Amino acid sequence: MLLKKLKVLVLILTVGLSSVCARFVVEKSSLSVLSPLSLRGKRDGSIGNFGIPDYGGFLVGSVVYPDKGTFGCAAFEGDKPFKSKFPRPTILLLDRGECYFALKVWNGQQAGAAAVLVADNIDEPLITMDSPEESTDADGYVEKIGIPSALIERSFGESLKQALKKGEEDVVIKLDWRESVPHPDQRVEYELWTNSNDECGTRCDEQMNFVKSFKGHAQILEKGGYTLFTPHYITWYCPQAFILSSQCKSQCINRGRYCAPDPEQDFGEGYQGKDVVFENLRQLCVHRVANESNRSWVWWDYVTDFHIRCSMKEKKYSKECAEDVMKSLGLPIEKIKKCVGDPEADVENEVLKTEQQRQIGRGSRGDVTILPTLVINNVQYRGKLERTAVLKAICAGFKETTDPSICLSSDLETNECLERNGGCWQDSKANITACKDTFRGRVCECPTVKGVQYRGDGYLSCLAYGPGRCELNNGGCWSDSKNGLTFSACSESQLMGCQCPKGFRGNGLTCEDINECKERSACQCDGCSCKNTWGGYECKCKGDLLYIKEQDTCIERSGSKFGWFLTFVVLTVVVGAGLAGYVFYKYRLRSYMDSEIMAIMSQYMPLDSQHNNEASSEAQPLRQTSV
Repeated sequence: MLLKKLKVLVLILTVGLSSVCARFVVEKSSLSVLSPLSLRGKRDGSIGNFGIPDYGGFLVGSVVYPDKGTFGCAAFEGDKPFKSKFPRPTILLLDRGECYFALKVWNGQQAGAAAVLVADNIDEPLITMDSPEESTDADGYVEKIGIPSALIERSFGESLKQALKKGEEDVVIKLDWRESVPHPDQRVEYELWTNSNDECGTRCDEQMNFVKSFKGHAQILEKGGYTLFTPHYITWYCPQAFILSSQCKSQCINRGRYCAPDPEQDFGEGYQGKDVVFENLRQLCVHRVANESNRSWVWWDYVTDFHIRCSMKEKKYSKECAEDVMKSLGLPIEKIKKCVGDPEADVENEVLKTEQQRQIGRGSRGDVTILPTLVINNVQYRGKLERTAVLKAICAGFKETTDPSICLSSDLETNECLERNGGCWQDSKANITACKDTFRGRVCECPTVKGVQYRGDGYLSCLAYGPGRCELNNGGCWSDSKNGLTFSACSESQLMGCQCPKGFRGNGLTCEDINECKERSACQCDGCSCKNTWGGYECKCKGDLLYIKEQDTCIERSGSKFGWFLTFVVLTVVVGAGLAGYVFYKYRLRSYMDSEIMAIMSQYMPLDSQHNNEASSEAQPLRQTSV
């Protein structure tokens, strides 16, 4: 009922303010066909208004079209028949018709699909798949939908079905939500269209639960200056001819200018629509006054406290209770009263008039038609109004590398890596993985560990690259030890890759010993016997022969008696010749040295004998004279 009333509300507003029909904008995500080659290219899909679109991220999956139950209106047989057994997840393709969009997606999720595409059944511009109007059945599953979905054009759906029918190639699609939320600058601007009424059923419970759970994140973002948040409230007005009617008097303030539906849908009992308008106005003024003192985040405290302390269910929904909440939060009551003004006056209220004008869509944003509605960077958010899903969407509105720390905290970890390692490559022995959880979803990227970069596709393979790689789990290569010997397929001389060492064969990731004896690649000499060893072989010659490995030949280890005699004779001759040479050398050397010494001495000895001769000849005449 609330949904129908709000649509009527916007229609009246639009006719009265702009004299044109209401304008609805379909928010789209990008779809890229990666294979087969004949379909490769980009298409659009309208984002479903339920589930959790992967804002800021993308999903690559293989398309599956069921053999039966193509409308997806009944549960699929088997235990998760569409859950992928391969690295890529499953994107389920279904046909439009016969049941609610949300029911199709719910059944797809139950069957193990990671996303659902619904092919339109007529040729028309894309529309937004909305959740069912409030019903007991819908309440049971709509809030449990946690996968993304999109509506695609009929012609595109037929092309996918034909490609699947041929079965020649896997049909792979990339769903990309990275540009679904624009990021024009380093600050995200977002607004929430809500209501102070807590008696309007499931929708009101949803938006109030969201405000309570998201409050902490919102205040951190605002206090840090990362976001600019603005609350909004929908109203409509009574046509001039009905201003004095009891319906308008009970649902409107300021002489029919601003109206809201009766909370109980009964004009004769309980609270009236004008009570809701009045409190909506008060909450707008709380934000406006708090913003003037740079405390805009106090709005979140006021709204949650008012809901707890001033509930309609407990008959405490009143002006007096609201002022008690303001006092407890230190808000200036008089300023807020001045902002609110006189609800009985026959004049325009500046705050509510601005709200009515903002309900009309401008630029990339359509008209606001239902509650709650979240708008991020002037684009309407699609999907479940849930704490982490909304935080992720807001974080997607930041330019990359400018994300505040709250966007990188564990609160936004998708934890996809916990299940099957997210379908990414993993070295369980070294506890190294290519899977990384981020607020934009899990990514499969080869990591850098202790300065060593891994390279590969991140899904099926990652190999260590560069120096030092063999120190990290042997570079991911094969290695084994036996009998005190260790062999490895990793070599520091190679920057990447694995190669089995000599004596082994394999791809480097696994290596097995080569039996050289069995393959007759060793010990080919005549009379040789071969024994295989781990990583090598041993050859043995028959008899007493000695094996020479380099020449693959056998030689005698001991010779004949004649050979020994001949060897003895030769050795004797050699030794005798050596001794004779030594004696001859010694004699000749001694003679040579003696002659040399005599030659040197002879130069000095003659002088001495001559001097003696001369002395004796002089002495003889003297003796004769005396005689």
